[in-house]
Amino acid sequence: MNNIEKLDLKIRYLEDKKKALSKSVSYEERKKRTRRLIQTGALAEKYFNIEHLSIEDREAIFSMFAEYIKTNAPKKYALKK
Repeated sequence: MNNIEKLDLKIRYLEDKKKALSKSVSYEERKKRTRRLIQTGALAEKYFNIEHLSIEDREAIFSMFAEYIKTNAPKKYALKK
């Protein structure tokens, strides 16, 4: 095996390792997002008492308050850019 073939093998190995690491990071990010969504849903059910409502009814309630919350939330909760 010559040097070029060795380098090609090493490149393929590193590319595969990069893909695996990327998948791992994506998986962890999805896991964190899923946890955050579950926690947010639990808080919404706790404070708005909406366990008995359908998804459509919940969306209607959230849309009623969305604009108010966006415009009146304290600055410390504003989206950071």
